[in-house]
Amino acid sequence: MNEAVFSQIAMAVSLTALIVFMGFIVWDLAKKSEAGRFGTFTLFIVLGAGVFGFIVKTVMVEVMQL
Repeated sequence: MNEAVFSQIAMAVSLTALIVFMGFIVWDLAKKSEAGRFGTFTLFIVLGAGVFGFIVKTVMVEVMQL
C-alpha cells in the first residue's frame, strides 16, 4: 500500500467518523435542550444539508476533472 492509497482511505474513514460524531453531537444537543420532535428534525435537516453540500461539491470537483 503506497502513501496515496493510504491517504485516500484515511480521508474517507476520517470524514465518515467526523460526520457520525457530528450527528451524535446534534442528537445530544437536541436531547439536552429538550428540543422536541420538530426541533430535533430541524437540527438534523440543517446538518444533513451541510453534509449533502460537501458530497455534492466533492462529486462536482471529480466530474470537472474528467
